[in-house]
Amino acid sequence: MNLYDSKAEDLISRYLKTYKDMTNKSRELFERAGRFIPGGVVYHIRFFHPYPIYVIKAKETYVWDVDGNKYEDYWMGHGTHILGHSPDFVIDKVCEVSRYGTHFGFENIYAIEYAELLTKIIPNCDMVKFTNSGTEANMYAIRLARTYTKRRYIVKIKGGWHGGLDQLHVGVSPPFIGPESAGLPENLIKYTISISYNNLDELERVLKSYDVAAVIMEPVPGAGGCIEPIEGYLKGVRELVDRYGSLLIFDEVITGFRLSLGGAQEYFNVKADIVTLGKIIGGGMPGAGAFCGKGEIMSPLNHIKYPDPRNRSFHGGTFTGNPITIVSGFTLVNYLNRNKEMYTSFNGMWSNIAKEMDKVCEEYNRLCWITNVGNMLGIHFTKSKPRNIEEAYYLRYSSKIYEALHLYMRINKILYLSEKMPHLMPSMIHSKEQAKRFVDIFTKFLYELK
Repeated sequence: MNLYDSKAEDLISRYLKTYKDMTNKSRELFERAGRFIPGGVVYHIRFFHPYPIYVIKAKETYVWDVDGNKYEDYWMGHGTHILGHSPDFVIDKVCEVSRYGTHFGFENIYAIEYAELLTKIIPNCDMVKFTNSGTEANMYAIRLARTYTKRRYIVKIKGGWHGGLDQLHVGVSPPFIGPESAGLPENLIKYTISISYNNLDELERVLKSYDVAAVIMEPVPGAGGCIEPIEGYLKGVRELVDRYGSLLIFDEVITGFRLSLGGAQEYFNVKADIVTLGKIIGGGMPGAGAFCGKGEIMSPLNHIKYPDPRNRSFHGGTFTGNPITIVSGFTLVNYLNRNKEMYTSFNGMWSNIAKEMDKVCEEYNRLCWITNVGNMLGIHFTKSKPRNIEEAYYLRYSSKIYEALHLYMRINKILYLSEKMPHLMPSMIHSKEQAKRFVDIFTKFLYELK
């Protein structure tokens, strides 16, 4: 055990008593849940030591747990709630539409209106297909890319997260090789190649050596710690895929409608061939996802043009395009479209907060680094600033520091995820006072750690 492991363990033991005293009911619920739900949680990333809180209410920038604790939320439903939890104007519209049915099982006008809107605000997007999740969007996107290019291999970024899809569930966490889950035979990922973020030389070597259908990447890795693309990297990726005849898929499940109305394509002025979307696109309702691209690339999905299912790229889903999710998403995204100026202050505020936090890290002998693009922030207790997701793990002083920070924030009524890789996805309605409080609490933690 190194010095930082030991210090972090001491802090954890101190903070635990406070946490347990303030979350008795959550502890009881976790014990109860463990009897019926494997691991006691419905999604493992929502677990944190020694047990998670159980939320009963969420509104604006806050969530409340069963013990009555009120927390400032920087996770915002996995980044879904860019205008805060349950905006009244969205909820009112959903309630109005739901009176006429929650799932028709037939086509509806709402999906047409939303598709029209999305093609106007998302660059390089002529046509849209809706899905039930970001994972589904990525599944259909890589299938479409293979259909269009008639190639086999998919290239992804080490540490990049694209959902639980078999073909992409590889190279997500250390050691970044092989299947990421038990139950995945090696041959299911034999056409997937993982490479490092911010490394154009490695990408070119792979494109030269394999028949690559598409490179799929988060323009800014979310769960990988909000690592910044180095100058010219994304444009370099675009140039390389063009040179070698592959497609570029931007997974904008997180960056879409967050960095700008047109997502990372607009923010970085780099165009993708296919864009996958989720989270914000559903306006806070579940079953949210879509993928879009130029008409020529989307053409193989057309069942009228390609009536033989073996000649087209399949897409479907029972709840795809349901009126609740579609209306919720349309209402929220249309609001963002009418108020585009909000992005300037949103990104500006959090870029300044990131600079403040990084200055604090420097004052504490570089115990940590802050990575930041627009309103997305990552916190790294590493020996140098990570340029890719491997470095964000391998350069750590101690993994225990991350656990201690998460616990310290919890007892100070601040929430984010994950316990292993802090990445903040605030909303547009978080105030400067809330952000300043986050910086103050973070500074106090560094003082205790040092």
